[in-house]
Amino acid sequence: MIILGISAFYHDSAACITQDGEILAAAQEERFTRKKHDASFPKEAIRYCLDTANVRLEDLDAIAFYDKPLLKFERLLETYLSFAPRGLKSFITAMPVWLKEKMFMKRIMRDELNQIEEYDPEKVKFVFPEHHLSHAASAFYPSPFEEAAILTIDGVGEWATASICSGKGSEITNLRELTFPHSLGLLYSAFTYFLGFKVNSGEYKLMGLAPYGNPESELLQEYLTKIKTELVDIREDGSIYLNQDYFDYATGLKMIKEKKWEELFGFSKREEEAELQQHEADLALAIQKVTEEIVVLMAKEAKRLTKSNKLCMAGGVALNCVANGAVQNEEIFEDIFIQPAASDAGGAVGAALAAYHIYFDQERKPQEPDSMKGAYLGPEFHAFQIEEQVKSYNPAYQKLDEEALYPQVAQWLDEGKIVGWFQGRMEYGPRALGNRSILADPRTPEMQKKLNLKIKYRESFRPFAPSVMAEQAKYFFEMKSDSPYMLLVQPVKKVLRKMVPGDFDKKTLREKLAHRRSELPAITHIDFSARIQTVHQETNPRYWKLLNAFNEIAGLGMLVNTSFNVRGEPIVCTPEDAYRCFMNTEMDYLVMGDFVFKKEDQPEWEKKVTFDKD
Repeated sequence: MIILGISAFYHDSAACITQDGEILAAAQEERFTRKKHDASFPKEAIRYCLDTANVRLEDLDAIAFYDKPLLKFERLLETYLSFAPRGLKSFITAMPVWLKEKMFMKRIMRDELNQIEEYDPEKVKFVFPEHHLSHAASAFYPSPFEEAAILTIDGVGEWATASICSGKGSEITNLRELTFPHSLGLLYSAFTYFLGFKVNSGEYKLMGLAPYGNPESELLQEYLTKIKTELVDIREDGSIYLNQDYFDYATGLKMIKEKKWEELFGFSKREEEAELQQHEADLALAIQKVTEEIVVLMAKEAKRLTKSNKLCMAGGVALNCVANGAVQNEEIFEDIFIQPAASDAGGAVGAALAAYHIYFDQERKPQEPDSMKGAYLGPEFHAFQIEEQVKSYNPAYQKLDEEALYPQVAQWLDEGKIVGWFQGRMEYGPRALGNRSILADPRTPEMQKKLNLKIKYRESFRPFAPSVMAEQAKYFFEMKSDSPYMLLVQPVKKVLRKMVPGDFDKKTLREKLAHRRSELPAITHIDFSARIQTVHQETNPRYWKLLNAFNEIAGLGMLVNTSFNVRGEPIVCTPEDAYRCFMNTEMDYLVMGDFVFKKEDQPEWEKKVTFDKD
């Protein structure tokens, strides 16, 4: 039984194809169109999925879309009626689009699919699981657990903004929902907006800014009090009530009522490129702490309702790896599985698996360590394709066999060089996990600044993650489990930390950033934590071999790992994407398969680009 899952028309459009419950391929549309957070119908991702499965549209048993458009339309209508006459402008803006397009989703999808290839739509069944069911299915069905609690948290689907479910065998039972307009995801996005980052794409920047807040400051405590008394009422079960007097997303065209926020917090909304100030970092820390508190309470409620020792998580808020680490540290559950493509992109996986196991009532067989295949579900390119795609640039390169490749690349990394690493199948989800990565030495004090300013062309405060051999993770981090998908933040071991001066919390953000915090400064956040990826030989043997080669030279099997892209662009997909990114940055080497490209040997590059804001 072959099922195509689709998420589209909001952000992070994606497609996934499954056969008898096995995930064969999955990819986000942005990787093909090169438009970051592409929300269009994922034609290119669908083409890739069909090609990988070697099927045509008419061969599919079903196409599953990740939410119910009519239920979402009902929510919009009821919301506008509840807030009338407020929201008239938003109502007038939204209704024509809904009446012309989104009310007739099945027809739109059939028309879009027909542009990919002609097919008989009567031969293919369309299935529309609810949004949070798609999230829940994306987390539970690929997990290794026979039964588990399932926690989904995001902005909003149709009505639900968070859900607690119970998963057993092939069944998912919805136990509790939080409904619009009360939403932890929208609360966090509101602060993302107020602090000058883009909603639906800048939330991870807010999370990265939070550690620069002063945990001992009176201002932080003042912000925490204001958030909890004026903006959000937090209940014991993790449910929340948002004071809509401060928000505009329900019926307006913006996230917040800016003047009320300025009065509440005492400063204006930050402009996107403005220099960050300490009070803004303190506010980021405040909302991060509130978010962690709510997520932990929701997890405890999930435990109370299900009595399970296992937890599965999905939804955009499940990408908040600091909150995930807080849940893990509470030891509410024995084991946690987080969908690596936890945001709406992962809804394509969830929709396909929900159709298979629930609509078609098919048996489920959990797999160890999980059935996401390391999230390596995207396109791969063989040697002849690599050469073919870059030959128009007349590049200089050499080809090394495996025996020579890993020690040579490890040597360059040990010398402080920066390497673009392009191998195997592209990752699914927002994290580069060693197949579309930029790599560097974590011991180099200036590496974080260099990577941010000369490679990624982005804000200097942004932290970087370590990839570490799974066997060595416990030597460097206070780990309670593996973290194969880079979705858990945990502390660096105390023995590796550096003393901070007594007046550290009074220093500016720039001064804090300049202070060396550990023996691994390039991956240690300002609060001595790190966003860890454990690399397993069984899942990614090539990446593990490189780490092992670096270990033999440097004495640690760890590298800085950041996604192979620059600011404003999606992660690279093809060899041509990789070569262009390599030449537009100050990377020293590019390794694609067994091909090695040295920057200083390349012909003069005349295609320098100015990178967009992301």
